[in-house]
Amino acid sequence: MAGQVIGSAGRTELGRRGNQSERVDRDGRGWLPLPATGPPSTRAAASTPAAAVLASSRALVCGILNVTPDSFYDGGRYTDYAAAVEHGRRIAAEGADLIDVGGESTRPGARPPTVEDELARVVPVIESLSRSVAVPLSVDTSRPEVMREAARAGATMINDVRALRLPGALAAAAELDLPVCLMHMLGEPDRMQHHPVYNDVVVDVQQFLAERLRACERVGMDRGQLVVDPGFGFGKTLDHNLRLLRELHELVELGVRIMVGLSRKGMIGAVTGRPVDGRSTGSVAAAMIAAQRGASVFRVHDVAATRDVLAVLAAVEHHEEPP
Repeated sequence: MAGQVIGSAGRTELGRRGNQSERVDRDGRGWLPLPATGPPSTRAAASTPAAAVLASSRALVCGILNVTPDSFYDGGRYTDYAAAVEHGRRIAAEGADLIDVGGESTRPGARPPTVEDELARVVPVIESLSRSVAVPLSVDTSRPEVMREAARAGATMINDVRALRLPGALAAAAELDLPVCLMHMLGEPDRMQHHPVYNDVVVDVQQFLAERLRACERVGMDRGQLVVDPGFGFGKTLDHNLRLLRELHELVELGVRIMVGLSRKGMIGAVTGRPVDGRSTGSVAAAMIAAQRGASVFRVHDVAATRDVLAVLAAVEHHEEPP
């Protein structure tokens, strides 16, 4: 593929693309060049804060802000409004390029909240953070009602684990004209880990994401505002997850940014033997591997550590010092 060099171990050489790479991020904290994904959209660059960030030529760190009582790692920590807003500000101070605010736990076995509960969790936090931090906000939701209200509150991106498949979600996303991340999930959270089966996990995930990209384009959405996520841990065994990470470069052919959510997940625990509170090191190692294989958006709990490992990787890949 143009702009990519894949070695015998499947390693993608970062940052070589037709458009000019940004050498310094917006505040000078690090140089995180972007793997080749095709040209950014002019329309995307001119529309919203999140779209402008996505249209840049940098790898991006997306901080996780779960305002749920039952998320697998931080569930219950930020259900209090003040605690959630304070944590969002801390994520911004650590150098996040995006903050993803979610009100539905999608851990294995989780059941969805009511629409009213999800709105009550995310909208006040987004409203407050949109006034107090300069970092673009994403809403982690599958529901069209939540998409619309979050956008009114100040969210400028949608991150949907169901890839706009709920009734009305695709139309709402097209109407809002915001960037969207489309994730692969086999089944629903309450049963997705019950014996997931694929013909070929890499091929099946790639084909699913390609179809969802086409569905978005059919309703007039700009491909330059779309991101894909292979959905590590969402209806996948450890072997499925490891193979997806090993062959992540295969998704680069879709021509859009790839987001990965590996942070502190069960696959990290299975490999390291550590509980969720001890998985930071394994998580940043997985982020580095994903970056070498074409990922360019990293949805993480540990923002500063992830930024640091990506900055070091970029400096080594390019054989020169970040300015």
